[in-house]
Amino acid sequence: MKKLLILILSLALAVMMFSCGSNKKGDSKAQKSSQGGTKLTAAGASFPYPLYDKMFKNYSQQNDIQINYRPIGSGGGIRQIKNKIVDFAGTDAFIKDKQMKNVDGNILHIPTCIGAVVVSYNVDIGNASLKLTSDVLADIFLGNITKWNDPAIKKINPKADLPDQEITVVHRADGSGTTFIFSDYLSKVSNEWRTKVGAGKSLSWPVGLGGKANAGVAGLIKQQPGSIGYVEYIYAKQNNLPVSVIQNKSGNYVSPSVKSCSKAAEIDIPKDTRVTITNTDAPQGYPITSFTWLVLYKEQNYGSNTLKKTQAKLDLLWWMIHDGQKYTKQLDYAPLPENAIKRAEKILKSVTFDGKKVLEK
Repeated sequence: MKKLLILILSLALAVMMFSCGSNKKGDSKAQKSSQGGTKLTAAGASFPYPLYDKMFKNYSQQNDIQINYRPIGSGGGIRQIKNKIVDFAGTDAFIKDKQMKNVDGNILHIPTCIGAVVVSYNVDIGNASLKLTSDVLADIFLGNITKWNDPAIKKINPKADLPDQEITVVHRADGSGTTFIFSDYLSKVSNEWRTKVGAGKSLSWPVGLGGKANAGVAGLIKQQPGSIGYVEYIYAKQNNLPVSVIQNKSGNYVSPSVKSCSKAAEIDIPKDTRVTITNTDAPQGYPITSFTWLVLYKEQNYGSNTLKKTQAKLDLLWWMIHDGQKYTKQLDYAPLPENAIKRAEKILKSVTFDGKKVLEK
């Protein structure tokens, strides 16, 4: 009888321990899925959109979260985050201190990847790839060079069969981080460009046709014989457009690639991650390279925002700078270097809701 009683007590204890363990596991699952059904809205840069589209679709399927990102350009994204219309925004041009003063709240920058702005063209020059120096590139977009067989282009492309054809410049018509990257580069390498045009998301263009977003510019280049324009690398690839080989600061002609973009980003990253890496000092670095960012408010208790949505937002961004990086190379973006990831982690951990830090990692 005593043995039977001990056996019954042992079984009861085992059941209790199993139940406690199951509840603990269940609570963990409930906590993990507590963000299910959350809807996040975002807008901005088209430069990283192919990557974001891939990331968001995969993350949504894994976590039952809806993420709606509209590639309206960096300028549009910044306006929407300033007006607190979206949960976060994409930009290839970081918000400068002067612009920050006009924002109701502190906006943080989370780098997500590194990409190349390439110079694509629609002209038959034989089997050779078009080589361009910084001076020639600036002169084309300034309207100083107007023919494909101009002596300055022929000098650096002696083996190319350059036609006697008018050059049609294609640029962005909307406020664009891609434009900022391209014009930031030209402003560093050309005094005439810097004084006459300058760097910015929206410019007063000396010459050319305007297209909306990277897709619009790529489409115009493809449709317009004799054209030349700038787009994010994957848009050139998707449209089967050739890309120019650009001479960098070290005098080397470098093609855009994951490797050459990574080389360009081998620099010290400031704590707020706001930095330009165009016209790199790296001998093998591609010179028109940039980080791109997602931006959000440090204090998240505003409007109709909730703690649940804030947690979902931060978990998504944390995933993007870690597990999500596996998608970068597939789409010809360079992954974040380790020092940029460390900076981004600290920034994400600083986000608050009603003054209290949200992310516990």
